Amino acid sequence: MSDQELLQQAETIEARLDGANQSLRLELQPKLSKVIANLRANGTHVPARLKQLDAALCDEAIEARFDNMPI
Repeated sequence: MSDQELLQQAETIEARLDGANQSLRLELQPKLSKVIANLRANGTHVPARLKQLDAALCDEAIEARFDNMPI
């Protein structure tokens, strides 16, 4: 997949996340992370907004795992 296609895919995921519920956000998080990893592997600049979105989604995913952990 070309860099332009990867960026377009990331932007499509970003648009789907706008106003998405937590379930959809958790579903899309690994997809966005994978696209960003592929962009980085290709040496392509990843926009800061996508990096920040990915970090926020990763934090949400970690928090969701701890919410279900028995005490």
